[in-house]
Amino acid sequence: MSKPTAHARKKNKRATAVTPTVRTDAAGVDLGATMHFVAVPPERDPQPVRSFSTFTEDLHALADWLVACKITTVAMEATGVYWVPLFQILEARGLEVCLVNAGHVKHVPGRKTDVQDCQWLQYLHSVGLLHASFRPPAAVCAVRSLVRHRESLVRAGCEHLQRMQKSLDQMNLHLHHVISDITGETGLAILAAILKGERDGAVLARLRNYRCKASEATIAKALRGDWREEHLFTLGQSLAAWRYHQELVTACEVQMKRQMAALTTQTEAELPKPTKRHTQPDEPMRRELFVKFGVDLTSADSVSIQTALTFLSEVGTDVSKFPSADHFASWLGLCPNQKISGGRELGRAPRPVTNRLATALRMAAQSLHRTDSALGDWFRRMRAKLGTPGAINASAHKLARVLYAMVKHRRPFDAARLGDPDKQRQRRENALRKHAKALGFALQPLQTVAVS
Repeated sequence: MSKPTAHARKKNKRATAVTPTVRTDAAGVDLGATMHFVAVPPERDPQPVRSFSTFTEDLHALADWLVACKITTVAMEATGVYWVPLFQILEARGLEVCLVNAGHVKHVPGRKTDVQDCQWLQYLHSVGLLHASFRPPAAVCAVRSLVRHRESLVRAGCEHLQRMQKSLDQMNLHLHHVISDITGETGLAILAAILKGERDGAVLARLRNYRCKASEATIAKALRGDWREEHLFTLGQSLAAWRYHQELVTACEVQMKRQMAALTTQTEAELPKPTKRHTQPDEPMRRELFVKFGVDLTSADSVSIQTALTFLSEVGTDVSKFPSADHFASWLGLCPNQKISGGRELGRAPRPVTNRLATALRMAAQSLHRTDSALGDWFRRMRAKLGTPGAINASAHKLARVLYAMVKHRRPFDAARLGDPDKQRQRRENALRKHAKALGFALQPLQTVAVS
């Protein structure tokens, strides 16, 4: 009798049903903006379902009641931000809090009330049918709040930048069309002079920085327009608002670095030398990320400082909560979600997961199409096979696995593990020869001609 193959053993392992664990010490909470409904096992209290207000004093009373009922684990839905205060109070009391996806605990058909919801949550949790959502440690959550707040500040600043461009368009000033960034040294100097009353395009063009690619004549021509008072007013307010948001971003980054100092230091080794992708202003943050991760994540192809910072804020420096890279990719929603019924495959599209790290990895994957590396070559092959959207998702999946391995094993990025460059070159050469032969041509290597 032949032994089952490794693939068959893996498939059988996945198909094995997991017996639910009965937990008699479980409670369920249905969250609301002004009222929480809590259910405990009927034998723990004569009134097993109670309601509590969302005031802090009432939340402590809720925790006292659960402790009195000898409850050790509580299930609640991730409803907006209503769960945060109660989660923190229950966690401080030593209770195990199971934060579950609201879509996984839909009520059975019939009447739906707050009382029935909390009882349904308590029942599902008591028989072990709920899986807790991933939540990083408190120190990482503090950094995550600041990183997300910084992102909202940057987004708000960009809105004011767009209003500045709108005001320039309404005055038919094409400054933002001839220089790449109106918030750079040249753009800010010209805008400040305009708001002070200067209208001569030639005078304004002299404020051009020597590194600006546009000539003074081009800038002077772009600054001839219709100087309307109302548009100058909106331009000034938008510029002031943009500067204010930049100050807020700077203050947020200072506080963010203070919170990052509370994270465990993984290494004191010397930071690897920067590459062409790294800029001098990014070096302090790159150093901080290297110390906390124990490895330079930005050494991987297309992974920027912002991507590594998103990884830190959303996951942390410890990926042990994910048993394997497969689990990590599934949590990100980057792997195929195979659906089979009646022996027929119904679909393989990834789950519609909203994950900030997955979004950052997809953005990083988009830049691989112009990267001369093993990952870039793989992306281009996937794009020819799956199309651009499919290649972006597949490349983000591969980047997630690469970063997972780097963080888990504290191992630097090794491009050689992704493929032999010589074999990749030979593969491309064979493909070109095949296409040329199909078109009736024959490829020949270039001959170096010696110059006499």
